[in-house]
Amino acid sequence: MSKLRVTVWGENIHEWKHESVRLHYPWGMHKCIADGLNEAEDIEAQTATLQEPEHGLTEEVLARTDVLTWWGHCAHAQVEDKIVARVQARVWEGMGLLALHSSHYSKIFKALMGSSCSLCWREAGELERVWVCNPGHPIAQGLGTYFEIPEEEMYGEPFGIPVPEEQIFISWFKGGEVFRSGCAWRRGNGKIFYFRPGHETYPTYHNANVKQVLKNAVRWARPAGSIWIDDAPNIPADKAPEPIEVRGGSVHDAHGKIA
Repeated sequence: MSKLRVTVWGENIHEWKHESVRLHYPWGMHKCIADGLNEAEDIEAQTATLQEPEHGLTEEVLARTDVLTWWGHCAHAQVEDKIVARVQARVWEGMGLLALHSSHYSKIFKALMGSSCSLCWREAGELERVWVCNPGHPIAQGLGTYFEIPEEEMYGEPFGIPVPEEQIFISWFKGGEVFRSGCAWRRGNGKIFYFRPGHETYPTYHNANVKQVLKNAVRWARPAGSIWIDDAPNIPADKAPEPIEVRGGSVHDAHGKIA
């Protein structure tokens, strides 16, 4: 079987602007995430960043991407709408999407969710305990009943998302809040997984359990290979699978166009 092709997208801003971030990610968060994925023999991860032409997400790059991971925080507004539309179309076609940490507020995630995706937060470096809600799910394989991240930013409920089709993780924080930290949906032919941990000032993407989740998630989100149509074709009566008699009037011409 050919390798799973993953594109790891990142803003690539905090790493070069803040020493506290560069301390953990000297080559960028996107590079760390890609390196973790490339530990697996069946995954081939490349990177793309905001600063590249077309944000590194050209039609050619997306055409050869099975799963796209997205990390954003301070530059959501800088992502061009035409690129968002391009990514959304690829998800509908079957490309998987992993929305990581603050990308809950990204243009692409909000477009696919159709909701505010708002939440509450606190940056205090507190313990996060990530509970496995669905131990039989492919994304939860190789994990225990829960795993802990020693220092993380808190996200708290309510979380303004559509009801998840699958709930894989829920997090508890030292301060007492809880949060739906691992949620999955389908949009068109594409699978979407939101995974909460990953604040920029903590070494979360070096955590072995977090890396395991990401490997599991990109495998789960890979395209299923089904056909997707992105228009509304007219099927003439004489092309119907069974013979039919045309009855009644129509505002369309013989080619299905509005007359």
